[in-house]
Amino acid sequence: MTKTVIEHILSRLHDLGISDVFGVAGDYSFPINDAVCASSNMRWIGNCNELNAAYAADGYARIKGVAALSTTFAVGELSALNGIAGAFAERLPIFHLVGMPTSAVQNSHRLVHHTLGNGNFDTFYHMSQHVVCAHTIITPENCLEETERLIAWALRERRPVYFGIPSDYAKMPITEHFVKPFNLPRSHQITLSKVINLISQKMIHSQNSCALIGSLILRFNLVNQVQMLIEKTNIPYATMFMDKSVLSETNSQYIGIYNGRLMNPQVTELVENCDCVLNIGALMTDVNSGGFTANINPDHLIQIMDDHVIIGSTVYSEIYLHEILPALKDNLPVISNQKLSANGLGQPIQSKLGEITESYLYPRLEKIFEQDDIIFAETGTFSMGLGFALLPKDVSFHTQSLWGSIGWATPAAFGAAIAAPNRRTILATGEGSHQLTVQEISQFARFGLKPIIFVLNNDGYLIERLLCDEPESYYNDIVQWNYSQIPAALGCEGWVCKKVTTCDELDKVLNMIDSADTAFYIEIVTDRYNSSELLRKMSEFASSLYSS
Repeated sequence: MTKTVIEHILSRLHDLGISDVFGVAGDYSFPINDAVCASSNMRWIGNCNELNAAYAADGYARIKGVAALSTTFAVGELSALNGIAGAFAERLPIFHLVGMPTSAVQNSHRLVHHTLGNGNFDTFYHMSQHVVCAHTIITPENCLEETERLIAWALRERRPVYFGIPSDYAKMPITEHFVKPFNLPRSHQITLSKVINLISQKMIHSQNSCALIGSLILRFNLVNQVQMLIEKTNIPYATMFMDKSVLSETNSQYIGIYNGRLMNPQVTELVENCDCVLNIGALMTDVNSGGFTANINPDHLIQIMDDHVIIGSTVYSEIYLHEILPALKDNLPVISNQKLSANGLGQPIQSKLGEITESYLYPRLEKIFEQDDIIFAETGTFSMGLGFALLPKDVSFHTQSLWGSIGWATPAAFGAAIAAPNRRTILATGEGSHQLTVQEISQFARFGLKPIIFVLNNDGYLIERLLCDEPESYYNDIVQWNYSQIPAALGCEGWVCKKVTTCDELDKVLNMIDSADTAFYIEIVTDRYNSSELLRKMSEFASSLYSS
């Protein structure tokens, strides 16, 4: 039988590896919701609100490479838009399925609910176009071709795409016709050969070479290609904050995190003294570069990005990451220059009074991480404290350091747990961020997932206290909740929920984790100004970063 419009779209998404659709149901999107629930291949993951659903899709895409989100027209899609923008910035393909009023309602410009009351139905469609790489309004006639076009663009750009689906069209059979396949772009072959030769010659004549490995290799599913390149060339490599764990940190060539002049001076010295630095997919953002303190000589830097290469001051366009990496592996020389062993956070150090401080907290948490863990750290206090931990093999560490939307980590961790239920998911969040999206922890219980959740309670927005001119401003204060009682109120039965205020209490509950087959929710209380070294140093640069 001929598939309906929505059946065809869901079938193609399943072909990409998507088996779950996040979202909130709505009357204009009922045909989408019904089709997901009726499918034998797809599962409906109903979230507490649309923003949480978008964050969850973000987390799912970080693990599976792609994700799907369903919202209703206007009110639903606008609530999700912040999460879509974050996925656009951080290169995550999310297929956003928006249920729209029927074609007859739109054509007659009727005044219906979820509109601005002006008969205009394309306002929100236009709003989304700035944070997606492709968009369309689906009809039975264009469904086949437009679905393939949006899939091609999502995979090419690794960014969200927008499907506007009128609710009557969703249930109609597709119009069958030949669709020309959309292929990934090809590099300009003459330019590609020239660039490979230039990079090879630069490295052959280099006295000291190293690499910076960025998150684009993970987004474009090229981790194995880069791993083979690293192994064959023996080149030492660092990652930056946004790129942590894109390659396993147990690799012998891994030297640690490069964060400009703020942290890890040995790594900084090695990287910045190299006469050839091969940057594969890393962005020089404010957080990555240590508040723009990174100082790599542009003449020594080769930047290989998703669709271009920069050597010195020359930009070579139409050179694609998926084609240049295999060629480089076969052409680059073996490197024999100095190495540097990556260091972790050291031993936990208790204070004399036993209160929990950064010198104990972060090194102690580093010791509980295990192979294959998935760690989500909310951007801010927790991520900066754990960013320099040395991770076991194949641990996946995630922050949202470019977009930096407060509250992202809690739903994103849930999305990742849905994507990989057999791996252990660890969420580390501050209580201020947690308050924005806390209700989503109920979904872990709903789907039988057993996360380990750490909530850092430092009595307000610590990162803002350290970055603003008046730390004690009222806007940095938040309501104090009874955090350890929240899971039970949200239906999370059988969870181990604890509030810890001393190192001994924290140590005791952490020792329980290995032996108990259940979820953990641990509120960790610290002084309001207790912070990691990186956060303190970032605050020192705040005035120059955010006022100039």
